[in-house]
Amino acid sequence: MNMFSRRLPIRTAAIVFAGAALTLAFAAPLQAAPERIRIATVAPKGTSYDKILRKLASEWTKMSKGATKVSVYSGGTQGGELAIVDSMRIDHLQAGLMTAVGLSKITPEVQGMQAIPMMFESLEEVELVNEKLQGKIEKMLADKGFVVLFWADTGWVNFFTTSAVRTPDDVRKLKIFSWAGDSKAETIYRKSGFQPVPMETSEILAGLKTGRIEAAPMPPFVAMATQVSTEAKHMLNINWAPLVGAFVVNKKTWDDLPDDLRERYRKSAIGAGKVIQKLGRIESQRAVDAMKKRGLEVQELDAALKAEWLEAAKQAWPLIRGSMIPADIFDEVEQIVKDHRAGKK
Repeated sequence: MNMFSRRLPIRTAAIVFAGAALTLAFAAPLQAAPERIRIATVAPKGTSYDKILRKLASEWTKMSKGATKVSVYSGGTQGGELAIVDSMRIDHLQAGLMTAVGLSKITPEVQGMQAIPMMFESLEEVELVNEKLQGKIEKMLADKGFVVLFWADTGWVNFFTTSAVRTPDDVRKLKIFSWAGDSKAETIYRKSGFQPVPMETSEILAGLKTGRIEAAPMPPFVAMATQVSTEAKHMLNINWAPLVGAFVVNKKTWDDLPDDLRERYRKSAIGAGKVIQKLGRIESQRAVDAMKKRGLEVQELDAALKAEWLEAAKQAWPLIRGSMIPADIFDEVEQIVKDHRAGKK
């Protein structure tokens, strides 16, 4: 009789199977952390963004006891934000700190937080809209493979120009920076009478030096950090739009982290986000003061000019609604702001 054809007693079989299961359990490897996490951002090197991300990277490396090496690539060294998104999709990069422009390549709804010019009168309104939209947008991003660890805004985008400007028509005469790859924004600029020139953020300074562009909308601290203000020596002090962004990790990397390490990473990232939000706003005002000492001329607007700019912005809203930003999100943002100003909760 073949030895495999004989039946083992039930008790003996149970012991054999139990032993085999125990052997397999010990043989199965424990969940291992990823060997490397590469974080990218277009934020200039030396800014608070860069410094805080590097501190976060160091914390994450230590938390993994060196099992995961976390590194930061700032200043657009890994390409613009659209390139960063593509690299995260193929796992060449695992994380990124990006504005709504880059995040909108994943899901356009995120532009509701940033891309409606002069929709917001205060950063309080910006925060209110963001709080109400973040939950649904985080789910949309997660469904497409990106996990949000924190959101942050760093104040207002202003116009930096090579000659003094005050009115919308003044800016329309200038060649203005537009994000490379954001064809919808470029189209809206053109239909609004502006002269957009698509390029990467890392090309702005060179573009101003060569005359390829004559204007660039950006937060003051970025203008100082990138030395844009040495070429564009005029700033139009207008709250054109907030700069809103998020720190995201691709879902594959996030899911590969052991549960305990994932939660420690999340808490560490949330702490970093709070610091970025606080310092980013402070740095923008300090940057204006510092640049003024170096020759920056700031153009202030009276009530009549602000009204002229608001009217120009509102003329662009129908172009933005339904193209750059889905109509339902645009309408929700507008309603939240209206309710807030009316004292509704």
